[in-house]
Amino acid sequence: MLVNMKEILEIAEKEGYGIPCINTPNEETVRAVIGAAEELNTPIIIDHAQVHDTLIPIERIGPVMLKYAKEARVPVCVHLDHGSDYEFVMRAVKIGFPSIMYDCSALPFEENLEKVKKFVQFAHAAGITVEAELGVMASTEEDTHEDAESRVLTNEDIKEFFTEPEEAKVFAEETGCDALAVCFGTMHGIYAEPPVLDIDRVKALRAAIPDTCRVVMHGASGVEFDQVQNAISAGCSKINYYSYMAKATTKFVADKVAETEGKIAYHELQEAAYEFMKGYAKDVISAFKNGK
Repeated sequence: MLVNMKEILEIAEKEGYGIPCINTPNEETVRAVIGAAEELNTPIIIDHAQVHDTLIPIERIGPVMLKYAKEARVPVCVHLDHGSDYEFVMRAVKIGFPSIMYDCSALPFEENLEKVKKFVQFAHAAGITVEAELGVMASTEEDTHEDAESRVLTNEDIKEFFTEPEEAKVFAEETGCDALAVCFGTMHGIYAEPPVLDIDRVKALRAAIPDTCRVVMHGASGVEFDQVQNAISAGCSKINYYSYMAKATTKFVADKVAETEGKIAYHELQEAAYEFMKGYAKDVISAFKNGK
């Protein structure tokens, strides 16, 4: 069933586990992620990232995501990820997305706050939940954020992006956003070295942010599951995950083609990739539920 993000994250925080939010840039991935959630009987969030719109426009993939969500046997939220352009955000609203990330984190604090506050007022009146971001998430992939810089980032480099709890408190209270993506040691893309999360900062952020707003972890792909579980226990309810799943699927497909000496048909390869992704998504969902 199709639900907004608030309903799902309230369940997650009450039960003490994290809900994965996984990018679904094609129908096979939509099927795989929702199929995994159904088999495990757990809620799930699927999203379309603005940076993927050049690969598949939201007008094409959005209705597919919404169709599968409505037909699912578990609660599914269809979410817009990192919508930084207001016109693009409104395209998602028009299509019927019940949850929007309006990402103005590249702007100065006050401008970020004012833009998100204004959008939240509109969105809540329409029954749409809103995620924002405070602190610019580091990235090594140009296709993750439009203005991202391709570079190798160490754990020391990432510290400059950390979110301050007091700023998070003011931002969440003033904007009324339903979820806030914060920075405490993760980044988008492929890690140059094993990431080290500042779990004490997560606890401080959760304590500072109002209960009406959930803490979000981006860049979980590539982080050891035990660290993700620690972050969930410290207060993260929504966990974004995709890059390493995509990387693993690419390797699986390449190995499958080599294994069959190129004799596998395209439709067979699609279904094999679907089954692989479903199994991968089940592992992620299970890990983020912390054994619950």
